[in-house]
Amino acid sequence: MNCEFPLHKAFKFIEPGPVILLVTSENDKPNIMTLSWSTLIDFNPVIGCVLSPGDYSYEILRRTKECVIAIPAIDIMEKVVQIGNCSGSDTNKFKTFDLTPIKAQKVEPPLIKEALANIECKVIDVDFVDRYGLFIMEGIKAWYDAEKTEKCTFHANGDGTFVIDGETKNLKDLMIKWQIFI
Repeated sequence: MNCEFPLHKAFKFIEPGPVILLVTSENDKPNIMTLSWSTLIDFNPVIGCVLSPGDYSYEILRRTKECVIAIPAIDIMEKVVQIGNCSGSDTNKFKTFDLTPIKAQKVEPPLIKEALANIECKVIDVDFVDRYGLFIMEGIKAWYDAEKTEKCTFHANGDGTFVIDGETKNLKDLMIKWQIFI
């Protein structure tokens, strides 16, 4: 049976990607923000991220047009949530949350050593920033910690609960049209 529910909660069913950490930097002062509103737009990869003008990282990203998207696994899940509860305007989040910055190759913001993966990005389109807070960026260098034992990521439900990635089903033999990605 279909039950009606509040429209403002519909996003919970289409939340596209895992919770990520967005790393910005300006004047040698790196900052980390927790972000759950991102989506893959193209396989290059082109990634869309929605930031609020009230976020400390919003103006930094707008000015510098570069960032690192760090994809955390569940082993640092509690730190990720706590990062979202404070502002980089008055908190050194790398120090406060005992995370290790690693120099990136193509952008100023550092990678996060404890993340499962890091993607160095450049903002390529700001046409939707004023209206929606949507930054479109292209990944220009990607890193993956192959030695990391914890590989499960997590998704926000939008109400303080999270879904953890689980079992993987291998259906590669059915992906006839998409062999390039296998």
